[in-house]
Parts: sequence; structure tokens; C-alpha cells
Amino acid sequence: MKTIIFIGTNKSGSSREAIRAAERLGYFTVLFTNNEKQIRQRKEYIDVHEMIFVDTTQLAAMRKEIRMLISKGSVIMTIASFVDSHVSKASQLCAEFCPNGTSYKSVAIMENKAQTRTFLQGLPYSPKYITVSPKARLNAKTLESLPGFPLIVKSASSTGSKDVLQATDLEQLQRHIRKLTEKNPEESIIIEEFIEGEQYLVEAIVHDRKLHIAGIIQQEITFGKRFIITGYGVLAYVPKQLNNSIKQVLESIIEKFDIQNGVMHVEMRQTDDGWRLIEINPRISGGAMNNMLKAAFGFDLVEETLKLYLGQRPSLVQKQRNFVFTQYVIVEKKGILEKVTGKKRARNSPGVVEVYVKPKKGTQLTPPLSMGHRYAYIIAQGRTMELAKGLAKKAAEEIKFHLKE
Repeated sequence: MKTIIFIGTNKSGSSREAIRAAERLGYFTVLFTNNEKQIRQRKEYIDVHEMIFVDTTQLAAMRKEIRMLISKGSVIMTIASFVDSHVSKASQLCAEFCPNGTSYKSVAIMENKAQTRTFLQGLPYSPKYITVSPKARLNAKTLESLPGFPLIVKSASSTGSKDVLQATDLEQLQRHIRKLTEKNPEESIIIEEFIEGEQYLVEAIVHDRKLHIAGIIQQEITFGKRFIITGYGVLAYVPKQLNNSIKQVLESIIEKFDIQNGVMHVEMRQTDDGWRLIEINPRISGGAMNNMLKAAFGFDLVEETLKLYLGQRPSLVQKQRNFVFTQYVIVEKKGILEKVTGKKRARNSPGVVEVYVKPKKGTQLTPPLSMGHRYAYIIAQGRTMELAKGLAKKAAEEIKFHLKE
């Protein structure tokens, strides 16, 4: 029985769509999860053929389950994860049980922001930064290699904007460090320059060391207690100069990490002095990204990623070209969700491709402290980016979360 093992999944988004793609491709799907809620909701995961409760933080525990599957006749074709905290573990286990030419060592570096900064230090797109231990005492001398406030402070393993903070002075910086240290006492902390400029996200696949760009996406950031991305605009047509300059940065990253086969998304800001790297992640973006690219170009990136992991040649041939904008919906105050209205009106709005609302009645909603606090999204197509953006934002206005305090 040809089997694909997935380590972790969210209920929706790219990680879940990857499991559905595996089923579509004719593979037996196995999910390793340490999420008890998923075990309780087993019937809601019909695309998962076998769900195994296991400690996904422990390689030894997962190795035992993999050997048990093999002893029962499973032929493990690949082991994958589309969830940020499990990608390097999946890559390592794949190298042990079903090698596919991906390098788990480079994936592990990319998963740690401090290691990534150190690895790329000195390259023209790498921002100025320092790494400090949680118990370090800061003073002006410690920060003298940085350009001055404002500064960004974040945990080395932060994901989804959860532990990324802005500091406008030394006192606030010290408060942020104390807060991050309380949360992760052993975790090193990165302090880096604040970079101004338009932010872009690039989705890419590397096959036989060759770069294939799946999409270049402009990002809209909402500035609150965290930097939360609430808008994504997929460029149907990319200006040549922009495309070439992005390719140059990504090809440099591929060469530096010595990537033969792999997947990544890269966030960068365009400054007057060229590109500055915000972060690299060794996976497709979560949330609506796969469906955004499908609406823009007609291919399924998670399916093509699986083909890469299976040793096949991925194809990112564009079947269409649409400008696509995705608007996420957040709330401005905390409360318990009583009901959601406007979903049908949003779905029937011009240009809308998809409407997704995550929380159920009784869920506590909060203003965003991470990407996980985005509660709905609307994907819209248009002949131009301005039109797609306008249609998505107008439809998003229909979605109302009715809360009780």
C-alpha cells in the first residue's frame, strides 16, 4: 500500500489541502498528530485514512510508528509536513526511510531565525542584527552595531508573527525581551533593524537545483500589537526588473543553502538600497495561499510539492493569469462569538472566488496577536490588482462577527 505520512495538520489551509491532494493522487494517507482534539473530531478528517496519536516532538516515537506501519505492509513513499514546527522533523525522517533529495539540515537552519541570520550574515540582502541570550543585560553599547530605534525584537523560533515586536526605545526593548524570556526561557532573541519598504512574499520550488517561482505576492500589513498580514495580492504579471531582482536573491539563497530539491517561501522588503530579507520558511505559506495561487494561475502548489517529495518533476505551468487579492478579517475587540452574518452576501459578491470563516459559535475571539487570530478570508479575482483588491475588501465588509463580552 503506497503511503504518504503527514506530520501535523491544521483543520484548513495548505496543510489540510496537501492531505486531500495526496488522496486525490491515489495514496494512502496517514496523519501523525499530538492534537487530542483532532482525535476526538476524527470523523471530520475523511481524507485522512489513518490517524495516529503520537508525540510529534519526539523522533524516536515517530520512528516506532513508521516501523509498525512498514511491518503491516505500508510502502512509505514520502514523509512530509506543511506545518511550520514539523517540517525539519518530517524531512529528517524522510531522509531515513524514503530519501528524496531534500536536505533536512538546510530545512532545520531555515526553521530557526537566529541560525538563518547567522548563516546568511554578510550577504547584501541580510539586515543588520544581533543575537542575545535571554539573560543578557542590554545597554547602548550592546546595540551600537544597529542603526538605532525603532528596532525589531523576536524569538529565534517565532512563527506567525506571535513573537515579533517593535521597540521604540531601550526601556521598551528590555520589556519585550523580558516578555519573550518568560515565554521561552531558553530561547535566544534576535534584535534587528526595522526595515521600511513594500513587503513581498515569494513562493518557490527548487527542483534539481533549479528555481521555479510559483507566485510573487504583495503584502498588506496591519500594525497593532503585532505585525499582522491582512492582505495578499498575487501579481498576474510581474515587471521584468522586479522579477529578475527577486530571482537573484532566491538563487543566492539556494546556492548558499546548497538546496537540491525543496520548497520555500521568502518574505522580503524592497528598500532604496535593494532587497532586505525578513524571513525564510521551508514550506508553502499556510492559510489561503494554495487557493490564491490556484485562482491566479490554475495550478495546485501543494500537489506539485508532493510530486517533488515523491521524486517526480513538479509542474508550475500557468493555465490562466488572474490578479488575485485575499482580504483577511480580524476583530477589534475581545469577546465570545454569538453568530457570523454576511457570508452568503460575501460569496455572491462580484469577483469572489472563495469565502472562508474559521470560528464557530462560542469561540473567544481577540484582536490579533498572531496570524492565527485572523478569523475569515475572502479571495477575489480581477483584471487588475486594483479591481481584485477593491472586490475583496468590499466583500469582506459583509462579514460581521457578533460578539458578547
